[in-house]
Amino acid sequence: MPFSQDFAPPGRGPRRTGHRRGGVRTAALALAGALLLAGCGGTEAPSARTAAGTAPAADADRVEPLTGTPAPKLPATVASADGERVTVTSADRIVPLTGGLSEIVFTLGLGDRVVARDITATFEQAAKLPVVTRAHDVSAESVLSLRPTVVLADTTTGPAEAIGQIRDAGIPLVVVEPARELADVGSRIGAVAAALGVPESGAKLERRTEDRIDAVRRTVPAPADGAGKPRVAFLYLRGSASVYLLGGRDSGASSLLEAAGAVDAGKASELKKDFTAITSEALAEAAPDALLVMSKGLDSVGGIDGLVKIPGVAETPAGMDRRIVTVDDGVLLNYGPRTDRVLAEIVAQLHPESGAGR
Repeated sequence: MPFSQDFAPPGRGPRRTGHRRGGVRTAALALAGALLLAGCGGTEAPSARTAAGTAPAADADRVEPLTGTPAPKLPATVASADGERVTVTSADRIVPLTGGLSEIVFTLGLGDRVVARDITATFEQAAKLPVVTRAHDVSAESVLSLRPTVVLADTTTGPAEAIGQIRDAGIPLVVVEPARELADVGSRIGAVAAALGVPESGAKLERRTEDRIDAVRRTVPAPADGAGKPRVAFLYLRGSASVYLLGGRDSGASSLLEAAGAVDAGKASELKKDFTAITSEALAEAAPDALLVMSKGLDSVGGIDGLVKIPGVAETPAGMDRRIVTVDDGVLLNYGPRTDRVLAEIVAQLHPESGAGR
């Protein structure tokens, strides 16, 4: 998926030919962004674990809306992340153009007003909505045919021509900054809630999400005497395209790994790019004790047996111990209302003694 994952990288770099760029990106990142999106479809893994205070694991392929149905207070004028001031007068027909934004809208309790989805919105409540993307690019014609009253995008949404066409048709289009780390979860929820005229619900969802993340954090055990935190390398894998990338400082995974009581091995080895091609030398420098991968990525290389055949992997401590942490593509880097579940998955797999997910 959101690369929300929305990833570019599953959340972080350009996922499409965007209408606003934050500087020149590397070719490797652009390729990674497109491929990550291509792999983000599918529901969450049925094995999702939760910590005390989180939603049940059985609901892992669903979002959990707030209780009650909010009544939008409109019109609302908000600052769009692309520099525009946008006035929203109706939230009757909402089109979120990323899976992560769809997740927030549904969790705010406005899912019955959503009339379309991006291909990366794979959770159960959104699955039957019409898709308004073509190979991950927005189709302005498809969006406009559904007569939306408000469209939500983020700074990685594109192509620029489609964004312009929607705006030229007079449709309020609000651009939201993508979330890149745990600290961004609340502000992203708040921005969506403000645009849709439900700021009180936004504040409630922010508190709920933060409380649940904090509950998972409390399950992380302190390192045993004499032991350091585990070093975890985030790998992006697409075996069908022979793409094997090692996450660096800006991959989007560092915040999750650090909250889970681990060290981001790519960041610690001073890989400054979002992603770099996997080499034996880079893996040796990272020296990971465990590897974090997306579930579809692992499947694409033939599972763990195939993963350890990638040059350099078998020689790492993680490869020798076959210590692999997997999280579903569609939620790993969304940094949204279900991030507590993602964090609980990572904690439970890295620290089985923690009790997370039981």
